Amino acid sequence: MKNYKLLTPGPLTTTKTVKEEMLFDRCTWDDEYKNITQSIRSHLLDIAQVSSEEYTSVLIQGSGSFAVEAVLGTTIKNKDKLLVIGNGAYAERMISMAKCMGINCVVIRSEYNNYPNMNEIKGMLEEDKSITHIAMVHCETTTGILNPLEELAVLSKEYGKILIIDAMSSFGGIPINVKKLEIDYLVSSANKCIQGVPGFAFIIAKKSELLKCKGVSKSLSLDLYDQWEAMDKDGKWRYTSPTHVVAAFLKAIEELLEEGGVEARYKRYSENNNLLRQKLGELGIQPYISKEKQSPIITTFEFPNKEFDFIKFYNFIKERGFVIYPGKLTNIDTFRVGNIGEIYLKDINELCKIIEEYIEGGK
Repeated sequence: MKNYKLLTPGPLTTTKTVKEEMLFDRCTWDDEYKNITQSIRSHLLDIAQVSSEEYTSVLIQGSGSFAVEAVLGTTIKNKDKLLVIGNGAYAERMISMAKCMGINCVVIRSEYNNYPNMNEIKGMLEEDKSITHIAMVHCETTTGILNPLEELAVLSKEYGKILIIDAMSSFGGIPINVKKLEIDYLVSSANKCIQGVPGFAFIIAKKSELLKCKGVSKSLSLDLYDQWEAMDKDGKWRYTSPTHVVAAFLKAIEELLEEGGVEARYKRYSENNNLLRQKLGELGIQPYISKEKQSPIITTFEFPNKEFDFIKFYNFIKERGFVIYPGKLTNIDTFRVGNIGEIYLKDINELCKIIEEYIEGGK
C-alpha cells in the first residue's frame, strides 16, 4: 500500500516517531511496560485538568465503543435510568448498547445539524425524576457538530445527575476542563486527537462515583470497576493489552506536550478547518454544519451537484495521496474531511488544489 495521508477522524495520520515506537516487542508483566501504562494514566488526568485525588483514568482494550459500553454497563444499575441526548449516529450507538444491556433508557433527539434543545432536556428532567444518568456525544463524528457541553454540564449538576460524555473525537484536541464541568465519566480513544493508533480506549472517571460500581457490570471483560482495581495496583492490565499501541500512545502524548498542549493543537486543527471550509466554499462545495456549530475535528460537505460521483472523486484524491471519508447521513448526500492528525495547512492547501482540479475537470 502507498503511504496516504488520512484526512479522517481516526485512525489518522501519525508521526514517524509514533510509528517507530511499535517496532519493539514488550512484555505485559515487565515493570518498564507497566510504568508506561501508569505514566499514560497520569498524563491523561493532566490533560483532563483533574487531580488524582478526585479522578482516575482507566485504560481498556478495544475501540472507543468498547469503553462507552464498559461505562454504561458498569455504572448504570437496574434501578437507574439513562437519558441519551442524540443528534448523530454515535448517540444512536449508545442507545443500541443500552437496549442490548437491558438498561432503562429514554432519548431526546434533535436534527443532526442542530444543537440539543436544553429547554426540552430541562423539561424532561423536571417531569421524570427517575432519570439518574445523562449521556451525550461531545463532537458527533457523524457530522462534525460540536455539542454544547458546558450547558449540559450545568443542567446535569443542577438536577444532580451522573454525566457521561463521549469525548471520543474531541479530547486532546479541544480544551475540556473535566473538573470545572464536573463530568463524572469522560470516554475517548487512543487513535483520535492525541494522535496515537487504534487498539485501546480510556475513561476519565470521578472516583467517588466509580467506587459505587463494584459488582454492577454483567460483563467480565468490560467491567470498568474491576479493570480500574487491577490497573491501580501496579499498572497491570487484567487481560492481554495492546503493548505496541500503548507504547506508541505514550510517545503521542509526549508529542502533544511538545506541540504546546491541547490549546496549541486546538489552534492547528481550527486553522485546518477554517482553511478547508474557505477553499471548498470558493469551489461551490458547502459545509453541512453552520460555522458556529462546527468543530475543528471533522467537516461534512454536501455534494456540489446531483451528478457528483463520490467514488470517482474519492479515487481521484486517493491516487494523489489523500484519503477522505464518505458521508454518514441517510437523508442527504455528503462526504467528510478530517482536520486532525499530523496534518497542517500545507496539506489542506494541497488537498484543495486536487479537489479544484477534479471540479474544474468537469468530473
